[in-house]
Amino acid sequence: MSFKAKSLFLATTLAFTCVASTAAWADPATLKVLGNFTGNKKQVDLVERPFFTQLAKDTGISSQVSYSPMDLVNVKAADALRLLKAGAFDVASVQIGMASRDDPFLEGIDLAGVATNVADQRKVMEAMRDEFDKEVQKRFNAKVLTLWPFGPQILFCKDPIEKLEDFKGKKIRTFTTSMATLVQGLGGSPVTLQYGEVYLALQRGVADCGVTAASAGNGGKWPEVTKYQIPLAVSNAMQGHFINMDTWNQFSPEKQEALLKSFKKMENDMWDLATAIDKDATNCNTGQADCKEHTKYNMTLNPVTPEELAQLKGVVNRNVLPQWAKECNAVIEGCSDRWLSTVGKAMGYGRISGIR
Repeated sequence: MSFKAKSLFLATTLAFTCVASTAAWADPATLKVLGNFTGNKKQVDLVERPFFTQLAKDTGISSQVSYSPMDLVNVKAADALRLLKAGAFDVASVQIGMASRDDPFLEGIDLAGVATNVADQRKVMEAMRDEFDKEVQKRFNAKVLTLWPFGPQILFCKDPIEKLEDFKGKKIRTFTTSMATLVQGLGGSPVTLQYGEVYLALQRGVADCGVTAASAGNGGKWPEVTKYQIPLAVSNAMQGHFINMDTWNQFSPEKQEALLKSFKKMENDMWDLATAIDKDATNCNTGQADCKEHTKYNMTLNPVTPEELAQLKGVVNRNVLPQWAKECNAVIEGCSDRWLSTVGKAMGYGRISGIR
């Protein structure tokens, strides 16, 4: 081959390689985003919607971001992760309690009674994050971008709860499997109700207490039919934003890094918002002067003592963890061991009763 021919061959090969390399990292033309419910106004209007509006500009991706809240496109929360796996959306806001019906390992990030405040829930999230991401990638072909709480899910009760024994015989609205197990461990009867059904259930005696966020209870006017707020977070309603792995792999490593950095900021904003909303809603529910953005009521705040928290941990050990571990291990080999080595280690749970 002549020098001229060799030069032409090398130039052609180099050009082809560059084109192939560029094509390998072509941003998807459109990024279809399934957002949270519009009813969660502060999370959607203050954080999520503005974030996705600015995402392309902030990260330098060329994709056109198409954002649609879940309720406006007729998607049920339980279907979000399934639709993401199927490729119907590229990014989805996911209610993890709902998604855990398809994979019980996911509920391990928010098991009832393990984290009784936002600070502890963040410790749980950080401890489990890597294992959680591995599970989502394996089972749903999706990657974790954010993990954050909707807020402490506390109790609104018609009667005073002076000690944990006062829950005995009470009918309590719950909405996750482990929450129902916790209530049973306290001697109560879990009642499964949709959020919109709880007001009448409390009013008519179908339920004695209801679990929800302080803000959600305020918005649903629960203080009209209950008198006592118990600031014990039986869960924190963990949420997340996940991206389909096929979509993720279309971005270059540099674009992936930019996306992770941007989503991390949204995650932090959601944690800060959860704390702020809970504080203001509690102030308003209990008639405090420092009530700004919720309707003011006159509930009594029942404090939770360290002794009661120790008792609750016993219920988690005896009831919640064994039941969840049994169900999860039946589906996923080594499920409870993965939890113990992450969340258990961070929160002081060394073993699970009855599980070898």
